[in-house]
Amino acid sequence: MDNSGKEKEAVQLMADADKKVKSAGSFLGGMFGGGHHKVEEACEMYCRAANMFKMAKNWSASGNAFCKAARIHMQLQNKHDCATSFIDAGNAYKKSDPNEAIKCLNAAIDIYTDMGRFTIAAKHHISIAEIYESELVDIEKAIAHYEQAADYYKGEESNSSANKCLLKVGGYCAQLEQYQKAIEIYEQVGANTMDNPLLKYSAKEYFFKASLCHFIVDELNAKIAVEKYEEMFPAFSDSRECKLLKKLLEAHEEQNSEAFTEAVKEFDSISRLDQWHTTLLLRIKKTIQGDEGDLK
Repeated sequence: MDNSGKEKEAVQLMADADKKVKSAGSFLGGMFGGGHHKVEEACEMYCRAANMFKMAKNWSASGNAFCKAARIHMQLQNKHDCATSFIDAGNAYKKSDPNEAIKCLNAAIDIYTDMGRFTIAAKHHISIAEIYESELVDIEKAIAHYEQAADYYKGEESNSSANKCLLKVGGYCAQLEQYQKAIEIYEQVGANTMDNPLLKYSAKEYFFKASLCHFIVDELNAKIAVEKYEEMFPAFSDSRECKLLKKLLEAHEEQNSEAFTEAVKEFDSISRLDQWHTTLLLRIKKTIQGDEGDLK
């Protein structure tokens, strides 16, 4: 479907809206004349134009139009509408200009936190984190936004949402070799979930991940940690993850890289190990003397 006509219409609508804003005089001046009504009309026109640009897939123009609407809402003290327009602008910019998208989402977050709407603010921090992950590949900044989202969720007692964000942080910290921070997160989330009948099955996974981080830092630490987790969460003892850890610790103690690889292969044949686990297991294996550094 050809939407080029929509784009022309949107351009015209933007020009008409700009004229309305100018004819209303300065914002404050306009408030006391007939300007207030004109400014509201202009705001509506910007939103209509933004949606037409969207249909024409002109994402930058759509984002710009939503931003203009947001600024007018701000002047008119319509906080909620202002935040919504900034979110719409951010969603449009996501497809063309990630940095602009982040600016708009941050502007909305400031409004939501000012209004005490922390759960919504957290959701948009996650959106920003995802842009940093996939578009801008700045993992440190993604971590900061996931942490902020987790803080807001915790404050609102949304613990499972907070845990999801923390697990993202833990995963990235381990990749960036910030093992102590990763361990603290996995232990915290593991402890939070092991008493929940619906979530306790996941706890063994978090203690497994914490153990791998310990293992990279120090073999003795890992042994002590595994014993601690078994005590805290007896179901961990019977898990395949715990049995694997014990085999790996034994192989490492004997500096036997073949036994290490064999244990990993055996586990992987039943429960596929993802990229994160494989990366950490390779880092551990490389600490065995004379190791080739693969898991084949």
